[in-house]
Amino acid sequence: MRTEFENGILTAYLDGEIDHDAAAKIRTRVDASAQALRPRVLCLDFGNVGFMDSSGVGLVMGRYRMMKLTGGTLRVVNVPDRLYRVFALSGIEGLGVLR
Repeated sequence: MRTEFENGILTAYLDGEIDHDAAAKIRTRVDASAQALRPRVLCLDFGNVGFMDSSGVGLVMGRYRMMKLTGGTLRVVNVPDRLYRVFALSGIEGLGVLR
């Protein structure tokens, strides 16, 4: 995972597989960056994610809550079709974060 911060937007480019262990590592890095940089928008880019289990849903929900508490917003972008279905079934689609 790599991150980029520009114009108040912190983008985390995720890749590979997101399971329990990977989600914990991503969570730690994203949260540390967000706390240090205080972005207006946190963008999670799923463009290079090949597999995701329910840990990915938890990752997104936790970042959504974190950004709400700090007055920011969350965007989830470049979600492959096979992962979009997981998000839709989880109810994340209703939060308005999927782009």
